[in-house]
Amino acid sequence: MQIINSVKKSVKSALICACLIVTPQISTAAKLDRIIAIVNDEVILESNFIENYKRAIKQVQQQGAKLPEKSVLQNQVIEQMITRTIMLKMASDQGIKVTDRQLNAAITNIAQENGMSLSRFRNVLNAQGQDYVKTRERIREDMLIRQLQESNISQRIQISDREIKSFLRSQASRGNADVLISDILISIESPMTPKNIKVAKDKAESLYQKLRSGAKFSNIAISESNAANALNGGDMGWRKIAELPTSMVNAISTLSKGQISKPTRTPTGFHIIKLRDTRNGEKQITVAKTKVRHILIAPSEVMTKSQAKRTASQLYQQLLRKREDFEVLAEEHSNDPGSSSQGGDLGWAQSGQMVPEFEQVMNKTPIDQLSLPFESRFGWHILEVLDRKSENVNNLAQENQARNVIGKRKFNEEMDTWMREIRANAYVEFK
Repeated sequence: MQIINSVKKSVKSALICACLIVTPQISTAAKLDRIIAIVNDEVILESNFIENYKRAIKQVQQQGAKLPEKSVLQNQVIEQMITRTIMLKMASDQGIKVTDRQLNAAITNIAQENGMSLSRFRNVLNAQGQDYVKTRERIREDMLIRQLQESNISQRIQISDREIKSFLRSQASRGNADVLISDILISIESPMTPKNIKVAKDKAESLYQKLRSGAKFSNIAISESNAANALNGGDMGWRKIAELPTSMVNAISTLSKGQISKPTRTPTGFHIIKLRDTRNGEKQITVAKTKVRHILIAPSEVMTKSQAKRTASQLYQQLLRKREDFEVLAEEHSNDPGSSSQGGDLGWAQSGQMVPEFEQVMNKTPIDQLSLPFESRFGWHILEVLDRKSENVNNLAQENQARNVIGKRKFNEEMDTWMREIRANAYVEFK
């Protein structure tokens, strides 16, 4: 697969319609160029449209999908160009910017993901006939659009404590599987009257029957879907189930790999979803914890290192004779101010919390056993392991994770509505 496809895949999650570009500069043949659409205060030029149309054809061909009728593909291209123009103007009006430093970091990351240096990446693009400057500008626009979406849609999302508690109790919080899905959206025309709803539903049902009869999903998506990923064959990539809109989760819950859902209603239209694959998500995070106490004998101006070592050895022999003296000896002799008053108790310790020397001895000491005296940069220690356990991430981390997952789910649910609104509120005139 050509490297430009990797570029598109790397940036497509950062925008709604990354595959289409509206280039603001007018070519040297500007005097012969004509305006084919006015979008608010911006224009779409015929040369830009032709460039995007040719790119769309290549994209469909690279997917191995069937090219739709010329008029259908042209409509998909112009609509996505209009939406992209709207979003880029909104980003400009809202003062959203991508600095050269941010852009360079993003491009470097894309190059590294392809196993290349930046210079090698540029050479490969040029060898494939891709203009590096235009590719760079496209990535900048992708980043602007993503920032715009995050800024505007996030403001519409509210997450209550009740939702978080409900999520933590639900199966969704325990099941973190990933699904590879494709989607076809049949939008309901405005105004959302019963007649328009029925028209959209009937069309979705008709397409569903075609798919059941063997029609290729990507072909139908390219020619019929109103979703922003239509020209990608409806590909939504890998998604976590917990982050998908509830309607989609319900639609795919009974599907096996390769199966297609019946049309499912959402606020903006009807979706048909294909479950292409599944995989186990990240395992629930657990941490190993050790309940431990210790005595620290630290060298000082009045105690040399050798004296500290000798004192630790003497205390160790005393503890072997009478373990219950641990708390008393810790209070009397330990130089750790944080634990000496607690009889040497350090509570529940976990990986990375202690210095390496201490953690290494702690991990290999059996429960209810003393360690031999050992040295760290703080001095000489004797530790006793009281108990061990494995524990899920703490409640605060779980709540933060739940808030993040719910936020992504609501973001995905709100995206279609937001896109529909900005399109409906824009002034568009075709020439």
